[in-house]
Amino acid sequence: MSTPAPSPELSELARAHGVATEYWDWQGNHVVVSESTIVTVLAALGVDASTADRARAALEAAELRSWRQVLPPVVVCRQGWTPWVPVHLDDGASVQVWVTLEGGARREVRQVDRWVESRQVDGRAVGEATFELPGDLPLGWHTLHARLGSGTVSTPLVVTPARLTLPPALAEDHRAWGLMTQLYSVRSRRSWGVGDLADLGDMAAWAAADLGADFVLVNPLHAAEPVPPMEPSPYLPTTRRFVNPIYVRVEDIPEVAYMSAAERQFLEWHGDDARALNESDTIDRDAAWGHKLVALRHVFHQPRSARRERAFAAFCEREGQGLVDFATWCALADKLGLPWTRWPEELHDPRGEAVARMYHDIAEDVQFHCWLQWVVDQQLDQVQHDAREAGMGLGVVHDLAVGVHPEGADAWGLADALARDVTVGAPPDQYNQMGQDWSQPPWRPDRLEELGYAPYRDMLRTVLRHAGGIRVDHVIGLFRLWWVPAGKAPSEGTYVRYDHEALVGILALEAHRAGALVVGEDLGVVEPWARDYLKERGILGTSILWFEKDEGGAPLPAERYRELCLATVTTHDLPPTAGYLAGEHIDLRERLGLLTRPLEEERAADEAARAEVLEVLRERGLLREGGSPHEVIEALHRFLSWTPARLLGVAVPDMTGDRRAMNQPGTDEEYPNWRLPLADGNGKPVLLEDLMASRWARRLARCVAQR
Repeated sequence: MSTPAPSPELSELARAHGVATEYWDWQGNHVVVSESTIVTVLAALGVDASTADRARAALEAAELRSWRQVLPPVVVCRQGWTPWVPVHLDDGASVQVWVTLEGGARREVRQVDRWVESRQVDGRAVGEATFELPGDLPLGWHTLHARLGSGTVSTPLVVTPARLTLPPALAEDHRAWGLMTQLYSVRSRRSWGVGDLADLGDMAAWAAADLGADFVLVNPLHAAEPVPPMEPSPYLPTTRRFVNPIYVRVEDIPEVAYMSAAERQFLEWHGDDARALNESDTIDRDAAWGHKLVALRHVFHQPRSARRERAFAAFCEREGQGLVDFATWCALADKLGLPWTRWPEELHDPRGEAVARMYHDIAEDVQFHCWLQWVVDQQLDQVQHDAREAGMGLGVVHDLAVGVHPEGADAWGLADALARDVTVGAPPDQYNQMGQDWSQPPWRPDRLEELGYAPYRDMLRTVLRHAGGIRVDHVIGLFRLWWVPAGKAPSEGTYVRYDHEALVGILALEAHRAGALVVGEDLGVVEPWARDYLKERGILGTSILWFEKDEGGAPLPAERYRELCLATVTTHDLPPTAGYLAGEHIDLRERLGLLTRPLEEERAADEAARAEVLEVLRERGLLREGGSPHEVIEALHRFLSWTPARLLGVAVPDMTGDRRAMNQPGTDEEYPNWRLPLADGNGKPVLLEDLMASRWARRLARCVAQR
C-alpha cells in the first residue's frame, strides 16, 4: 500500500528542520515518508506539527529563528575561509564585532557593505548587519563578540582544517597495516575473564616487533553500566566520553606495589577466581567486573604519593563538570540501581537540588568513579606509548560508536541534547533487509548547535587523547541519521540532516590536534557526494572486499580501490573469513528469521557473489583451482595488498580460524552478540599467548606486511 504524501506545508516545515519527507532505498525505489513519522520526528525536535494550525505556527517560528538571535549559536568555518556572519539588531542601530582568539589575542572584524531589508520580529523592526571574518584566523576554538550599546553578545567560533593531513606513518606513498580486534575477546592467562589494556599492550608489542604492524584497531572502549547487568555491546555504551574500567589491569596500578602481603593475597584470591573465567566459551562481563570491582575499591583506598595525588587532581580539573556528572551517575547507580528512569523524579536532573543534597552521602563513591577514569586513562596512555616504542607508526586506533544507551549516563547528564521518543537505526539494505533499530537516542542537531558542539568536542578529545587514529562507526551519521519513531518498525523511519560541515570540521580539528588519522565507516546506504566530501576533508573511507563492486556489479579490480581507505576482507558484523566462505552468515540469518527472500534464493545469490570473487583471485594468479580454505584466506589478503589503499586491516579471528560472527545485526538476545571469546575453527577459546605463538598468524600477516 502506498503512503499518502505529506501536505506541502508539512513538507516545508520538515525541510526547515532537516527532516526528509522522501528518499531512495537500497534497491532504487522511491519511498514517501508517512505523515505520522514526520510529525513524530518533528516532535522529537521540539516542533509541534500535530495540527495544520500548529504546523503553520512552527513554520513561522523557524523562519524567524535566526532573526531573534543577535549572533548565530555557533560559527564553524575552515581555515582560510572568509565567511559572512549576520548580526541582528534594532533597525538603524550600530554594532562592533571582534574575535578573541583561543590564546587571548583580539582581532577586529570588518563590516561588509551589504543591504538587507529589515523585518518585523515580535513587534519591533530588526535589521541585519553583515561582517566578514578574516581569512588568516588560526585553527582553534575562538569567541566571536558583538557589542550593541552597553551590552555584549558572544558565540563560539571554530576554525577547522581545510583538510586533515595524514600522519608521518602514511606520509608520501607509505602504507600501514594492522590488526583489528574486539579487545574483551582476546584474553591472556593473566586476564580477569575479559581482555584488558595490558593484553592490548602485549598484542600491540607483538604485532609491531614480530609482524611489522603499524596499528591495532580496537572496539569502542566506551563506558558501560557500573552495576550488573552490563550491556555486552561496545556499540551501545552508557557514555562515549569516558572509558569502561573493566579494561583496567589491576596489578598494573602503581599503588598495588606498596600493598602489604596480606592485601596482595586478597587481590590474588579475586584474581584467581576471575582468571578461571578464561576457560568459559562465552564472556561473562558481570562476573569479571564483580571480581575486578572489589579489587579496585581495595586499591582505591591505598595511600597515594604526593606526586600521584597531584596528577589525579589535575585529571579531575581537566575533565571538569563532565567527569563529575558521569561519576555522580555511577555513584547513584551503585546506591539506587538502574535504570535511572526508576529513580525518584527529583534525581532525574543532574543540576537539581535533590542531586546536590544527595552528594554528601555518595561523595566517596563519586571520587572512586573519578579515580577509575584516571586509572584507565593512565593505562591507555601507557599502551599507546609502548605501541609506538615497539615500532608502530600509528599505535592504537580507537573506535567511536554511533550513540549511547537510552537509559545510560549520557541520557541522564546530556538529556537536553538528545532526542526523545525516537531511536537511531538504519533503513533496510542488502544485508539487513528489515532495517535496524539500534535503540540509541540521537543528538538533536538544533541543541547541539546551541551548545556550541561542546559535548561532541569533549567526547572526541577523550577518544583521541591516547590514539594514533579513530574509526568513526557509521560516519554518514555526521551527515544524516535514520530516526525511528518509538513503536514503529525500522523501515518506518526517516532521515534527519545534521550540519556535516560543523561535525566533520570539528572532528578534523580535534584529530589534527591529537596527531591522529580518521577512518570513516562509510558502508551501507551512502550518498555518493558524502564520500567525495570526506575525501576532500582528508577522512579515510572503509572498503570491505566482499562489498566492493564496479558499475556493473562485478568485483572491483584491486587497482580501482580507493587510496584513502582502510581496506579489509571482513568486518565485525560478518563472520570471520573462514565462516563467510562457508556461508555461515546465510545459515545464521535463516535460523534467526532475518531473511526476506527464500533461503535457497539467498544462498544461491551469496554463493554466486563469492564465486565471482574467487574467480578473480584465480584469474590474477593468487589462487589455484581447488585451493584449501587457508589458501583462499591468504589469497584474499594478498589481493588487498595489491590495492592502493593506504591502510590494510587483518581481523584477529582470521588469524585463529574462528568461524563465528561476533555480532549479528538485527538481533539482541537471539544470538550471543559481543560475548564470544577469540576461538579456533572448532569454537575452542584461544588465549593471547597461543595467538602470539601461531605460525598461521605470521603467515597471514606476511600477506599484507610491507616491511
